[in-house]
Amino acid sequence: MQLSPRKTIEEFFHRIGSATSVDEIAELVSEDVDWFVAGDISVVPWIGRKIGKSAVAEFYAQLRTEITSEQFELKDILALGSRVVAIGELASRVNKTGKLIETEFVFDFIVEDGLIKRFRLFEDSFAVAQAVLA
Repeated sequence: MQLSPRKTIEEFFHRIGSATSVDEIAELVSEDVDWFVAGDISVVPWIGRKIGKSAVAEFYAQLRTEITSEQFELKDILALGSRVVAIGELASRVNKTGKLIETEFVFDFIVEDGLIKRFRLFEDSFAVAQAVLA
């Protein structure tokens, strides 16, 4: 049975918040997903554009290597048709520098046929880059 867009995203957050393998996270994205995290790609190695399941799995593998999550709080999930928007706050420690990233965020998803087709992350990309710099 195919999940609704909102249920797909709820399952996505469950998987990224648990010890789920990166491949299990990637099962929720389409083969041609357009995944984009804005910011300075010359400073922050895990951001930028990713296309496809394997690229999303690599994104989460790299993220788990580069940072340690200290807080992740979803404030709200809004769904309208195929669009799902998640609003919250996070705090992550950059392993290399020990610096803390604290930012509000908005995740913007398009879900089709139970899979994430498009993803955009809006966060304080300047704060992220500053935390990565030694």
